[in-house]
Amino acid sequence: MRELISKIRFFIKSEVFRYLFFGGLTTIVSLGSYFLAALAIGGGNELTGLQVQVANIISWIFAVSFAYITNKLWVFNSRSTDIRVLFREITSFVSARIFSLVVEAGWLFLSVELLNINDFIAKVIGQFVVVVLNYIFSKLFIFKKTNIGGNNVEE
Repeated sequence: MRELISKIRFFIKSEVFRYLFFGGLTTIVSLGSYFLAALAIGGGNELTGLQVQVANIISWIFAVSFAYITNKLWVFNSRSTDIRVLFREITSFVSARIFSLVVEAGWLFLSVELLNINDFIAKVIGQFVVVVLNYIFSKLFIFKKTNIGGNNVEE
């Protein structure tokens, strides 16, 4: 039993767990802000293709802002305040998120316009792909650490 508890504690303290936890919160921010933007734009009516994309971009801005802060501080423990590191992190983070936004926008166009899937359902489905892509980019390119002399340091 102690071994099981130890494994559970180890998992909860792991980077993957933290990413999934804050990724889940980011998804809530994304979906919540999408729902509110869609409601404001469409007035409760079904959205057109352009309206879906506008609501998606609004939700993206909220989600990326939330995700950068949580990923930097609590997922990847990037504590650097050096302006060059911050600039690189922010530009890399936003660039990677723009890529995942384009992937999601393509999915929303395909699913809503061509397959006639409800926009909110399509948005939820698209979030799964976005979470995986964003973790890969964050882990490998944005908040990477380099081992120098046995110490992990931020690039």
